Amino acid sequence: MTRSRIVIMLLLAALIAVFFGFGLQHYLTLESLKTQQAGIADYRQQHPALAVLLYGALYVAVTGLSLPGAAVMTLAGGAVFGLLWGTLIVSFASSIGATLAFLAARFLLRDWVKSRFGTRLQAIDAGVSRDGAFYLFTLRLVPLFPFFMINLAMGLTPIKTRTFYWVSQVGMLAGTLVYVNAGTQLAKLDSLSGILSPALLGSFALLGLFPLLAKKMLDFIQARKVYEGWNKPARFDNNLVVIGAGAGGLVSAYIAAAVKAKVTLIEKHKMGGDCLNTGCVPSKALIRSAKFLSHVKRAGEFGIAKADADFDFATVMERVQQVIKTVEPHDSVARYTELGVDVIQGTAKIVSPWEVEVYSADGVRTISTRSIVIAAGARPFVPPITGIETVDYLTSDTVWNLRELPKRLLVLGGGPIGCELTQTFARLGSQVTQVEMAPRIMLREDPEVSELVMTRFAQEGVDLRVNHTAKEFAIENGENILLAEFQGQTVKIAFDQVLVAIGRAANLQGYGVEELNIALSPRKTIDTNAFQQTNFPNIYAVGDVAGPYQFTHTAAHQAWYAAVNALFGSFKMFRTDYSVIPWSTFTDPEVARVGLNEQDAQAQGIAYEVADYGIADLDRAIADSEAHGFVKVLTQPGKDKILGVTIVGEHAGDLIAEFVLAMKHGIGLNKILGTIHIYPTLAEANKYAAGVWKRAHAPVGLLHWLGRYHAWLRKH
Repeated sequence: MTRSRIVIMLLLAALIAVFFGFGLQHYLTLESLKTQQAGIADYRQQHPALAVLLYGALYVAVTGLSLPGAAVMTLAGGAVFGLLWGTLIVSFASSIGATLAFLAARFLLRDWVKSRFGTRLQAIDAGVSRDGAFYLFTLRLVPLFPFFMINLAMGLTPIKTRTFYWVSQVGMLAGTLVYVNAGTQLAKLDSLSGILSPALLGSFALLGLFPLLAKKMLDFIQARKVYEGWNKPARFDNNLVVIGAGAGGLVSAYIAAAVKAKVTLIEKHKMGGDCLNTGCVPSKALIRSAKFLSHVKRAGEFGIAKADADFDFATVMERVQQVIKTVEPHDSVARYTELGVDVIQGTAKIVSPWEVEVYSADGVRTISTRSIVIAAGARPFVPPITGIETVDYLTSDTVWNLRELPKRLLVLGGGPIGCELTQTFARLGSQVTQVEMAPRIMLREDPEVSELVMTRFAQEGVDLRVNHTAKEFAIENGENILLAEFQGQTVKIAFDQVLVAIGRAANLQGYGVEELNIALSPRKTIDTNAFQQTNFPNIYAVGDVAGPYQFTHTAAHQAWYAAVNALFGSFKMFRTDYSVIPWSTFTDPEVARVGLNEQDAQAQGIAYEVADYGIADLDRAIADSEAHGFVKVLTQPGKDKILGVTIVGEHAGDLIAEFVLAMKHGIGLNKILGTIHIYPTLAEANKYAAGVWKRAHAPVGLLHWLGRYHAWLRKH
């Protein structure tokens, strides 16, 4: 805690101590007020301006310090100043005092609360940023909620100070009027509870519903506004139309068919989308072949004097295609037709919020539908680098067409796709140069993760060029050249073929997004709310086209929410849960993560502890000659609650599943430590990481006395 925070906290504590130490709370009771009413009124008659000033200052102090007595002070305002002036003074004084308490809570506690509960606060903060004024207005209108608690609680949220002030002033006005008016009849009051009758409390409760109802009405009006100029069909052919048969589209269609809705799935290219045809499946198949070759080269580590492997690159690539063909039936037209989905292989275009035109081999047809799910995916982003069109570049979509191994391969990009293919082609025999403009590859991971992968790349012959910015492609003397900037100098890198792997861009053209004015996010994806809805409430978007994650498993995750909301949203809407999102990069060593890593926690100001277990000490890893990497667990300080996990090593993507389950269901490291893990397995690393945490939190004092107890037993 900073020095300024300590000083302010001590000052506030001192003021509160003085208040209670001198028994000042006894003066802020109904009995005391009634006893001194005549004297206070007389003072007000003699010193009207000073009375207003002193009363206002005292009211601000009581509310600002969250002291008991605000209700009595309000009654005093009515008794001394009358209804009009009492209401005016109390309204401003209470709002100023509340704002001071709000600011104090924010200054003293916000960072601490954020460091302890940062991940939980993200959803709350997002909701308050969006609708905080409505929620605060409701709380202020209903006097059942403690005044001081609202001030302190709102201070822990990101609501703006000016918004807090004006909403508080307006929202508290009704309650202020009731109390000030009661104060004008002070002599007739026997207790504070007599002010609020059940009928009056009921009225306040109904009044408190007003801002929420107003918000719902505004949402309804805004939703209707986007449909202006469109004619809604009286009847619909479908309950749901899904555009795109990748992971998100397939799951959306599957769910709709499972609940007996009429659903049409439209795919213009190949069923299974990028993941099956150009992404996850082919890349992992190629990685597996390359890994076998790496083991052959490491034969000596396994006690084998010599091992050779002859292979033909074209045959390896044909195996990749065979793997795709083997998996294809899982995502095929036949399977989804059998499930009850109407599958159309053609091009879709949304022509109205409820109509989709489909262009297929059978001609053009228009399908009317209650809801639409857009799952159009993404494509490799190709940067506008001068000369790039002259070098016949490859992307993660087109690299699978290769049948001749590039002798010199240049890879642009140090993200997951670039790193996986860099290592794979190096193991297959290409001379690979990887160019990354950042200081290290895999920038989303902690520095030691990048270092381990970079070290392995160097050992396997990758020419890694970090801090290099691609500026221009050229052909010199028939040779492809990349001109890159490094430390202010121009560097020439020769290559035979270049693979561009610097990210993916959402597919936004060609199916009606522009024509309907479907809103886009700053990331150039389709903008969706917490329910996967676009600005047209009956049109949803999932997967890469919507973001924020570009993983097959998150596309499927979003698709569940989109489909259920589209089909049953009139009864209940479900917010997409992003609380526990895992991912893995399939380099060697493999890298997997869920939740926070250290650089994320530091950037967000979240306090954490680290339990780090080195897999080099794990028996199974030693037996497999894979004794490298680590399991790093971030926990709340002093607790076993898991904030995030990073695993680097063999089968990291499989090992992370235990922690994903633990975080999803609130299981801490103590329970993981108490769970039997088979020996010898790599999964024991998870248990040992929990053991590292346990040893760091051993009860040192208790163990000391236990030692003395056992020593005493040995003597008796």
